[in-house]
Formats: sequence, structure tokens, C-alpha cells
Amino acid sequence: MSLDHQPPPGPPLFTNPGQSGLVSTPEAKRSAANTIETRLEPDTKKSGTHADESTAAAIKEFGPHDGHGWVTSGALKKAHHTWGEQVQGLMNRLAGEKSALRGANSLFQKTDFGVHQDIGRPDSPLDHY
Repeated sequence: MSLDHQPPPGPPLFTNPGQSGLVSTPEAKRSAANTIETRLEPDTKKSGTHADESTAAAIKEFGPHDGHGWVTSGALKKAHHTWGEQVQGLMNRLAGEKSALRGANSLFQKTDFGVHQDIGRPDSPLDHY
């Protein structure tokens, strides 16, 4: 890249009407939610558990023996606590995304059905009461 040129623009944040960038099928949403449930959540939990075991062993090794210990033990303990919070935050985020993917299709179907019902029937004098 030359200094007198700008880098190429990235992908657009929003799509224009008629483009299919934000559109997905119910099957794609279901598949994504299932992937989160069957692969991402279990793998994330497994990785977090593996880190728990390894870090606990390291904290013990660096901890006080005969009244002396390494400062590293306390730093590892603090980092491990932060790691646990981050793993839990990621698990919560994955659960939220999974729920949103599963709920989006039903939300759109109910909205579409309601609009269809409103458009499809003639006005009634009772509508104004």
C-alpha cells in the first residue's frame, strides 16, 4: 500500500434493497442455532474446563511452600478469575444468540400473519369502537 492511497473499503455495513446480505432462511437459522448448541457451547465449556485444571495445577506449584512462594501464583489466580468471567460471558452470549436465532423465525411469521389478517379483511364498523 502506498502512502498516497487509501486502503480498499471493507464490506458494507448495510445492504441495499434487493440485496440478500441480511436475509436468511428458517433452515439456515435453525442450522446455526443447532451448531451453537451441539458444537460451540460444548467445545467452549470443555476448553474452559481444561484451562481450569491446568491453571489450578500451576497456581499450586507456584504457591507457598515452606512459607515462601512466587508472586506468579497470585497473578495466575487473578488471571484465572478473569478467564472464568470471560468464558461465562461467552457462554451467555452463545445462549443468547441461539435463542435469538430460534425466536426470530417465529417472530417474523407471527408479524407476517398479523399483517396478512389486517390487510385481508374488510373494515368493520366495530373496528372503530
